[in-house]
Amino acid sequence: MDKRLKNRIREGAVVQRDVVRRLGELAFGRANDCVRLVLEEHPDLAKLDLSLLSEVRRNDKGTVEVRLMDRLEALRQLAALTGEEAGALEDFLAALGGGERS
Repeated sequence: MDKRLKNRIREGAVVQRDVVRRLGELAFGRANDCVRLVLEEHPDLAKLDLSLLSEVRRNDKGTVEVRLMDRLEALRQLAALTGEEAGALEDFLAALGGGERS
């Protein structure tokens, strides 16, 4: 996150373009660092981008479950903010979600 955005957040002056940019980063971001977190023995947390990470669980048998944030919801929110909600985009999002548009 750049310094200007951090300052706007701190000051309560976030604008729509900030929200659109962040939703785009979440919707299209890579989950490599989230995987690295659970696979590497001693990952450098300061260097990992874990913004997509929602939850990590490890059971008593050592099984690891990693949950990422809902990218389809981020895409829906992004579409709503950019005014691209109707028609083909909704069909596309519904297909990605495994269902039909209602």
